[in-house]
Amino acid sequence: GGVLNPAAARSPDGRLYLLPRLVAAGNYSRIGLARVITNRHHVPSRVERMGVVLQPEAPYELNGRSGGGVEDARVTYFKPWKLYLMTYTTYGPHGPRVAAASSIDLIHWRRIGLLRFAPHHGVDIEAVDNKDAVLFPEPVKAPDGRAAMALIHRPIFDGVAGFLDQHHQPGMWLSYAPLGKLAGPKQLLFGQHHLLASPEQGWEQLRIGAGAPPLRLGDTWLLLYHGVSGRIAEGIDQQQAVRYAAGMLLLDTRDPRKIVHRARYPVLEPELQTERAGIVPNVVFPTGLDVPRANVLDVYYGMADSRIGVARGRLADLMAISAG
Repeated sequence: GGVLNPAAARSPDGRLYLLPRLVAAGNYSRIGLARVITNRHHVPSRVERMGVVLQPEAPYELNGRSGGGVEDARVTYFKPWKLYLMTYTTYGPHGPRVAAASSIDLIHWRRIGLLRFAPHHGVDIEAVDNKDAVLFPEPVKAPDGRAAMALIHRPIFDGVAGFLDQHHQPGMWLSYAPLGKLAGPKQLLFGQHHLLASPEQGWEQLRIGAGAPPLRLGDTWLLLYHGVSGRIAEGIDQQQAVRYAAGMLLLDTRDPRKIVHRARYPVLEPELQTERAGIVPNVVFPTGLDVPRANVLDVYYGMADSRIGVARGRLADLMAISAG
């Protein structure tokens, strides 16, 4: 097993927590909780483990093959509702699907259920495999002009008849749930689906998927994502011939369907021994962002499906890319 792919968020008292995927035998996954502890130089150095916050219990999280799974959480603090919202991948009887949970303190979580999607050109998105879902931290303007919660996710349309056949390389989709008078997440229905980005470069040729939830940088949203190259073997959970690297998009805050900038090259790729050797070798998989102080960005990511790493960069550098 491994401890990997953590969500990252700050609690109401300002402490930083990670919510990693905890993998046991048979690829059975739970979601844990750990508090980040920094050294005297204010650099993250270790964690205090605080147990498990979510494990496979609901019917949509259970299956007869591995027992089930809840994995690869991402956490967003949604300001209008004063709620932490977790999106995560479930491994139920029909394959991977996207579910959500909510919390007021990052420690105690309540299931919301599987996310609901309106059909897209006759295709039932709820019936296809889906992963890598992230929520925006504030309402955005939907294509129909209404204020909405926005979700980036990665449905896989393999074998689906019609125009979606062209999307054989899984990409990131943007969907909207109008907020209206909704006071909470249970009534959300995501629609107005838009293909945000598909693989373009060689390092992301097989598929791409969202990394950490979007972070506002001035007039843009910073979105880290993962890109996969290599070869995928059918029917194997822990691939051995793939390579995961991290890319970057900047989206327009007025209309997140518009990509302001897309980095041609990875911003993070497997270089360290701990990233190149592990349960799945050659993997960096970003899932959490933190801004510990002005102009500093920490990226929390999974290393080779085995452990957790953190990389530090300067926000000013990303802003310069945005301006240029």
